Amino acid sequence: MNRRNFLKSGIVFAALSSVSTFALQAHASGTFEITKTDAEWRKILSPASYEVLRHEDTERPFTSALLEEHREGNFSCAGCDLPLYASKTKFDSRTGWPSFWEALPGAVADRTDRTLLFLTRTELHCRRCGGHLGHLFDDGPAPTGKRHCINGLSLKFEAA
Repeated sequence: MNRRNFLKSGIVFAALSSVSTFALQAHASGTFEITKTDAEWRKILSPASYEVLRHEDTERPFTSALLEEHREGNFSCAGCDLPLYASKTKFDSRTGWPSFWEALPGAVADRTDRTLLFLTRTELHCRRCGGHLGHLFDDGPAPTGKRHCINGLSLKFEAA
């Protein structure tokens, strides 16, 4: 194998190994409390929410109606209604997505996301149904210093 082919093989291997298989593995093994078939998810979710929650898509920034939601209440999973975030932890991160400095206890799980070549992030998902919510960053406000950058399409708001 010459050097060029070796480098091409390395790039292909890195790209293939970076593909996220978390959702497929978890759904296949039934590790979530709530599991549904693809057809069942499509039936209860809007097409855009389906792509975000079930296929880890990202909504366009500054398009979420929840970005400007400032009433007291809870933000719940759009897939299974599990309360995820209290409105008191929401803040304006100026990123274009609803952001929170803390999730409700036991509501959100995380995993290492390697979908971007040579870059790892922490992906956040609903611990009950496995729906993709967004990502976790270390540039948030006190008291946690964390920013849960969440797709509005993965959430429902319930006023207090």
